[in-house]
Formats: sequence, structure tokens, C-alpha cells
Amino acid sequence: MTFLNDLIEPFIRFQFMRNSLLAIVLVGTLCATIGVYVVLRRMAFIGDALAHTVLPGIVFAYFNGISLFFGAVVAGLLTALGIGWLSRRETLREDTAIGIMFTFMFALGILLMSTARSFRDFTHILFGNVLGVTPNDLTLIGIVAAIVLGALILFHKEFELTSFDPIHAEVIGLRADRLRYGLLILLALTVVTAIQAVGVVLTSAMLVTPAATASLLTNRLPRMMLIAVSVAISAGVIGLYASYRYNVASGAAIVLACTVLFGLAWLARTLSRWLGNRLPKRSAL
Repeated sequence: MTFLNDLIEPFIRFQFMRNSLLAIVLVGTLCATIGVYVVLRRMAFIGDALAHTVLPGIVFAYFNGISLFFGAVVAGLLTALGIGWLSRRETLREDTAIGIMFTFMFALGILLMSTARSFRDFTHILFGNVLGVTPNDLTLIGIVAAIVLGALILFHKEFELTSFDPIHAEVIGLRADRLRYGLLILLALTVVTAIQAVGVVLTSAMLVTPAATASLLTNRLPRMMLIAVSVAISAGVIGLYASYRYNVASGAAIVLACTVLFGLAWLARTLSRWLGNRLPKRSAL
């Protein structure tokens, strides 16, 4: 009972902890849901690239006194559309195009940052500070989450089919390239939203690790999404509490919690397979 009281005490006492918890629920649900498609389509590198390429948009917005959120949205959308366009025209292989845009945009962001008086102004962008989420941030996160999750629900069957069997999708008349563009745009919006909580450097882990954890436990898409969301929110709450209690970086704590949960899922799967291979041999004796 004492442990439970200690656990919920910060959320009862402080408004900023309640704001942070709500942000974790929204961001965790958003990242984990679209992250399942990222893992299934082997787009993890794109998620990582988008997390870094929004940096110049954020820095430009900071210098011009406009919303950092909208600066990141513009940079993320331009990157997503650029990757999709280069891949569709087959001018370059997708991984090559991603690598070029990734390094160019991130280097541009670092260059712009170097003209600032201090890098400290951007540390919360790079590493995240979920404890500093404001009501305005929550409003923006909630709007984007509603848009992205609504689109994923509306086009669930199309995204599922093109993820598992893109050839069959083309045969029955689905435009896989248009759906990919749409998913890239939704992914860019998700990345921008996640940056509000965990920062540029750690956003890709929030996209990939919960979904990868769920993929170890099931191969059914709805169940995979549910497990991924549970992992993301659980890791978020654990990281948030650790950040408050031990005064450590919130973004890093959340991602480390995600990684620990992934390790436990991997260990459970490995142990289950080992026992499955051992039991028939014993019964045969």
C-alpha cells in the first residue's frame, strides 16, 4: 500500500506530472500504433531519418519566433514527400535516398544550431523533456493524434493488405504507392508529435521498440497493436516516474524502459521455444 501511495503521489500533487502522463498516453498510443506498420514494412530507417530531419525546421522556426511544432511539421512533411518521390521515380534506391536526405537535413540543422548563442536552447529538442509539456503542447499532440489515428482506422484494411501482400493489393486495384505516400505523411506527423515528449534523438526508438516487442509475442495485427500500445504506455509511465524520482533525463529513461521490456519479451519467447523443443523429446522417452 505504501509503494502504491509513493507511486501515485507525484501525479496527485503536481499538475505538470499529470500533463506529462497524458502526453505519454497520447504519444505512446500514436507511436506504437503506426510503429507496427513501420516494423512490418521494414521502414525503421525512415522513422529514424524523419526524427533527425525535422531539426532544421525546428531551428528555423526558433530563429524566426514561430511555433517550433509547425516548423518541425513542414520539415518532416518535405522529407517524407521527398523520400517517397525519389523512391517512386527509382532515381535512387530508397535506402540511398533516405541516407542522403537524413545526413543533409540533420547537418543543416546542426549548422543552423551552431549560429545560436548556446546549444542549451536546443537540448530539450534533441533529448526531450516530457516533464515540461504544457497545456498548449497537449492540445497540439491531441489534434495530431486524432488525425493520425483516425486515418489509420479509416484505411486500416488498405494499410494491412499493402503491408503483408503488396502484390495482391496492386492486383485488386489498390495504389500501393499512394498508400505509401499517405503512410509517410502520417509517420512525419507522428514523429513531430513524439518529439514533444522524447526529443529528436530518441523518437525512432519509441516508434520501433514497442512494435518490435509486440511482434515477438503475436503475429495478429490488432493484437500486435494492442500489445505495442501497452508496452509504450507502460515504458512511458516507468520512465516518467524514474525521471521525477531520480532526476534523470525523461526521454532516455522512457526509451531504456522500452528496451528492458523488449528484452523481457525476447527472453520469454526464447525460453518458450526452448521448452517447446525440450518437452517433445522428454515425452518420446
